[in-house]
Amino acid sequence: MGLQFFPRGGSAHVAQNLASALPDCGWDVRVLSGSVRIPGRPGDAEAFYRGLDVRTVDMTAALSAPDPMWADPPLHPSYEDRPGAADRCFASLDDATVEHHAACWERALLAAGAPTMDVLHLHHLTPINEAAARVAPDVPVVGHLHGTELLMLEAIGRDHPWAERMRRWAARCERFIVLSDSQVERAEGLLDIDPERCVRVSNGFDPAVFRKSPRVDHVSFWRRHLVDAPQGWAPDGEPGSVGYAESDLAAFAGDDPVLLYVGRFTSVKRIGLLIEAYARARRSFARPAPLVLLGGFPGEWEGEHPLETVRRTGAEQVFLAGWHGHDELPGFFAASDVVVLPSVREQFGQVLVEGMACGLPAIAVAAHGPAEIVDDGRTGWLVEPDDVDGMARALVEAVNRPGERLRRGREAREDVAGRFAWPALAEQVAAVLEEVAQIGSVSRAL
Repeated sequence: MGLQFFPRGGSAHVAQNLASALPDCGWDVRVLSGSVRIPGRPGDAEAFYRGLDVRTVDMTAALSAPDPMWADPPLHPSYEDRPGAADRCFASLDDATVEHHAACWERALLAAGAPTMDVLHLHHLTPINEAAARVAPDVPVVGHLHGTELLMLEAIGRDHPWAERMRRWAARCERFIVLSDSQVERAEGLLDIDPERCVRVSNGFDPAVFRKSPRVDHVSFWRRHLVDAPQGWAPDGEPGSVGYAESDLAAFAGDDPVLLYVGRFTSVKRIGLLIEAYARARRSFARPAPLVLLGGFPGEWEGEHPLETVRRTGAEQVFLAGWHGHDELPGFFAASDVVVLPSVREQFGQVLVEGMACGLPAIAVAAHGPAEIVDDGRTGWLVEPDDVDGMARALVEAVNRPGERLRRGREAREDVAGRFAWPALAEQVAAVLEEVAQIGSVSRAL
């Protein structure tokens, strides 16, 4: 299982969950992943995939190189175009840079034993696909689309050299795992993928980790994470540069609900819209209901930083809790009452499924993955994309109707348990791997 990226996003969590669950389905898994090691920061693949058979490509030194894309090994690029970012957009890399990345991953794949594997399961379409074609040409490939690569392709167009390169890599994949039916149609148009080669397997959650827990003491929990050991960060600051006073904890008193956003600070997430909607909604709240923003990879954001949006709008009771490990999320869900995701182009919505598994109703946008996860009126609220007023109305209803909030939370937990638990999803992936392994065996025999 190969990922060029160091672990910081949803695809890493998918790989971690799959690699943990597949052995029960008869598959031994070795994970090859990019990695960075910065004390106190996420990104260390050995720590993230602890307990698994993991091999890493350490990109730490590339972060301080004159050109991170030309370090050895180089930093992974990004599907997002963020000016000034060390991980430049894939679409900006020329042929020589791509060749450098492919050569580095050739060495990594050889060291990880790729030519001896039954199947290569490659997440995203990256230069690791090019490297795999060179060092393990007889090993069949299962591609795994997570959606961010499709967003980049939609932005650059079919005639861009990167679109042509990714179509070539896609052509070598025997099967593609995709998240939804809508992704099949997009992949066909952007990558010329035969829909018959696509297998729909959604992302999921670990039912042993994400489950309904007793409601925790809000004041004590949020004191620990906002006052005693803050991790929130300002545009010019390190984790912990945004902290709060004891007096701010009054917002978390009693049985008042907590609204929780979890994710990165990228433009597609529409955090600014959420803050503006919250500022409007708060005037109609029947009781206090703080909004906590959990996440934001340290030092990484697009557009207006959430702290700047808070200051510009004058929104009160909005708290930045910083980036935390995935293993800490169940605790944050237990200290919250609604999970909110305003993203307009969310390819799946991992945090929605995990929050709902913990008994939280969801507020999300009626598009892409969230529209397939949240049942409006039953397990949460769906609003139209970029609809500030609609988002504000959903927030008001979730806060002011506690009985309805609890009912939808119960429905949400039951719904995702039947559709998105990893053990069952891993069996679907194992079936794909078995089919592709047999294809590879026949090809080698011939």
